[in-house]
Amino acid sequence: MVVNIKSMGLFGMDTFNVNVETDISRGIPSFDIIGLPDASIKEARDRVKSAIKNSGFQFPVNRIVINLAPADIKKAGSVYDLPILVSILLASGAINFDNSSCCFIGEVSLSGEVRAVNGVLPMAIGAKKNGCKSFFVPAANAKEGAVVKGLDIIPVENISQLVMHLNDRKKIEPASPLPSNKLKINYNIDFSDVKGQFEAKRALEIAACGGHNVLMIGSPGTGKSMLAKRMPTILPDMTFDEMIDTSKIHSIAGMMPRDSSLITERPFRSPHHTVSPAGLTGGGSIPHPGEISLAHNGVLFLDELPEFNKNTMEILRQPLEDGIVTISRVSATLSYPCSIMLIAAMNPCPCGYFGHPTKKCTCSKKAVSQYLSRLSGPLLDRLDIHIEVPPVDFNDLSSSEKSESSAEIKNRVDRVRRIQNERFRGTNITCNARITPALLNSVCRLDNKARDTMQKSFDSIGLSARAYDRILKVARTIADIDDSEIIRQEHIFEAIQYRSLDSKYWNS
Repeated sequence: MVVNIKSMGLFGMDTFNVNVETDISRGIPSFDIIGLPDASIKEARDRVKSAIKNSGFQFPVNRIVINLAPADIKKAGSVYDLPILVSILLASGAINFDNSSCCFIGEVSLSGEVRAVNGVLPMAIGAKKNGCKSFFVPAANAKEGAVVKGLDIIPVENISQLVMHLNDRKKIEPASPLPSNKLKINYNIDFSDVKGQFEAKRALEIAACGGHNVLMIGSPGTGKSMLAKRMPTILPDMTFDEMIDTSKIHSIAGMMPRDSSLITERPFRSPHHTVSPAGLTGGGSIPHPGEISLAHNGVLFLDELPEFNKNTMEILRQPLEDGIVTISRVSATLSYPCSIMLIAAMNPCPCGYFGHPTKKCTCSKKAVSQYLSRLSGPLLDRLDIHIEVPPVDFNDLSSSEKSESSAEIKNRVDRVRRIQNERFRGTNITCNARITPALLNSVCRLDNKARDTMQKSFDSIGLSARAYDRILKVARTIADIDDSEIIRQEHIFEAIQYRSLDSKYWNS
């Protein structure tokens, strides 16, 4: 007898349908799995056999052949344990149910428990598109899959419970997503913790309003890392589509919090400077998301930027432009989204005190030049805002006056993002930093004084075409903060000011 059980597979961000075809026939007892399985799937034979026996069922003493169709796509992982087990029980007559609209994924233990797997959310979305009505998943993944509307997510804890459900003896209630009041975020850090640094806070507020990349340069202890770590507290709330996209990536990477429905907090990823290029972009024989994709719709913070490997830094150039990172391997070429805000921090020299008002720099001119040259011109060009973070004044540091809170800053950021959402309604543009070249002239309209200022600056500073575009986008955000439809001269002045560190450090 041949039975067919539906399951799902993952290929990067995409899913594909897998049919677990099982044939039990007379002959010398054997258990074969075909259809391009990897080693972990071949090991499923022993897991499934022990799980069936330890759950109180008879394992067929026959010739068993299981085909994972389509047979021309490589299958990987322990996600097929559960559909393989169900297909054997159905083919042997231990269970009897209508499997036409059911889909199964999950890893089984030797004792018959069903363990969590990665990628449940994208596979649940794929199962719904495939016409499935019931999606059987490990209980630990149930909340994650339950956000997909129109699909019953059946949480399975063990094989005995599953069999009783399929035989209509004791039904399992479909899982429900977490209520919206459980999705609210309470941060334990706040911008009010930062003393002084008003110029840096202003620059980061502009960055948050428009989704711009930022480079902070300053001596040790000035608060660069402290400022960067508080960026998520002022970023606008994620839309439902952003939550889904971000949750899919974390689900595939196996970093989805258990018993969680969605990633509701904008990611903040801060890899150490020893991270490899593959760790940043993603890798593996079947490439998994790297740090740059795990920060999708959030912040990627690179502290001590010149300490990163040069190849690692240069890898950022194309993803920052396109919002997508493509990973090519012999077995596959996959793309992961990486629409991020890059926040980078660095010291101005190896000792950290080049340009310090009171402390003397101990580095030679050559050492300073070599240190700064680790950050290439093309990468520097892709950082919209360059801000110097000076030492904190004693009066600011010792003041008992409370600084402006994250909630107050976030209110302004939300207002500006609403302006941008209305402006870009009907497009896939989410903020000013993502304005396409085709829309730049129509969206970033300058008055006569602003245009003259921009022309003089372009000629005198020697701006690249990319720097010109990014200055216009930052000026557009500053104009939105001022509720101005037209970009005025003062907006251009402030936007150009955030590119002045080039001449101070790199062109000196």
